[in-house]
Amino acid sequence: MQLFYQPDIAKGADYLNSEESRHCIKVLRKKVGDEVTIIDGIGNFYTCRITEEDARKCKFETLSTRQETNKAHFIHIAIAPTKNMERLEWFVEKATEIGIDEISLVICQNSERTVIKNERLFRKAVSAIKQSIKATLPKINEAVTFKHFIHSVHCQSKYIACVDFENTKDLFSMSRPGMNNCVLIGPEGDFSQEEIESSKSLGWQMVSLGQHRLRTETAGLAACHILNLVNYQ
Repeated sequence: MQLFYQPDIAKGADYLNSEESRHCIKVLRKKVGDEVTIIDGIGNFYTCRITEEDARKCKFETLSTRQETNKAHFIHIAIAPTKNMERLEWFVEKATEIGIDEISLVICQNSERTVIKNERLFRKAVSAIKQSIKATLPKINEAVTFKHFIHSVHCQSKYIACVDFENTKDLFSMSRPGMNNCVLIGPEGDFSQEEIESSKSLGWQMVSLGQHRLRTETAGLAACHILNLVNYQ
């Protein structure tokens, strides 16, 4: 199934933007009368019929709508931005494909990048939900400091994944299905001891992601995958 994205379809928008239109008409060779599936990024699939095959502004009419199946759990990964922006984009793309609800960017004491262009991350997320046949985009938050973040999150389960090979508490055994989970992933230099202690004082639990040292984006994806496994066993 080929999906197209139009976030304002529920507000009456009956056309695709120039990028989506070009792909629909020029690449896929869709014609007037052809049916296409459009998503709005907030959980809805629309079956539509093309009424005008314009490669700059393809117009359509909506035939029917269905809602994506709701799920009981919620996955929130808070991650320190990587020095190489492409690695962060890779994380957003793959985590969106696997299944994630919210992504927060957290500036830590050892962070090497403090400026992030969320627009690029958003485009990766849009591409990923289309690829994986989803209709809901994850929320991608603007970057905040570590101190601000750990005080602002309110959820059932809060975990901080640290490089501590003596820690026997792993994320898979600690987490439970149907919960609202948030996992903090640090920068390549890991969290500072001060950050670890301050998070623990606020109820964040230290967890392991395995017996190997992982890159930041790999750790984020591993945490996302573990929480999905817990909820789909």
